[in-house]
Amino acid sequence: MNERLVEWSPLILVALLAALTFWLDRKVQQPVQGVDGRQRHDPDFSIEGFSATRMNLDGSRRYQLSARRMAHFPDDNSSRVESPRLVFFDPTRAPVTVRADLADVRKGGEEVFFHGDVQLVRNAFQGNPELGIFTSFLHVVPDRDFAGTDKPVRMVEGNSTASAVGLEFHNKTQQLKLLSQAKVNYANPRRSSGRAPASGATR
Repeated sequence: MNERLVEWSPLILVALLAALTFWLDRKVQQPVQGVDGRQRHDPDFSIEGFSATRMNLDGSRRYQLSARRMAHFPDDNSSRVESPRLVFFDPTRAPVTVRADLADVRKGGEEVFFHGDVQLVRNAFQGNPELGIFTSFLHVVPDRDFAGTDKPVRMVEGNSTASAVGLEFHNKTQQLKLLSQAKVNYANPRRSSGRAPASGATR
């Protein structure tokens, strides 16, 4: 028995060394990423001339997002759109349109982040002049009819102008709030109430 053990011991040693070498090789190798791009921020598809519309329960249009091109990224289920145009529809008010150079759509469309030359325009309606908001970044939550930014912003409504750092706009209530460093030049053509408007921090 001892002689056989002595005879087999070199083979056992070689096998153990081979197993150890294989184990070390597997440990030091980096894991290979999948070729489908799920581990990288690569698009899995793109659409030219993209357009999507969200409807209300009564079948009327709530908002519409369109763009020259959209690319979808599977790793975080986000989308990058070029030349985006987001329009909010309201039967009682004028539509509100947001345009920009680029936009990131996240959480399946729950949030949209506009970048570049961002313009928010509400058309004139019922004696209210056109409202324009201009900035370099805008965060929009479509289902809440909310738009906001922490960047410098300029606002024009009729003959009135304003500038500030940071803004919040609630389309449902038509409330607009300038967050800091607000400067307002307010022109009121109708003075029947006899009262001057507030300083411009809110509208």
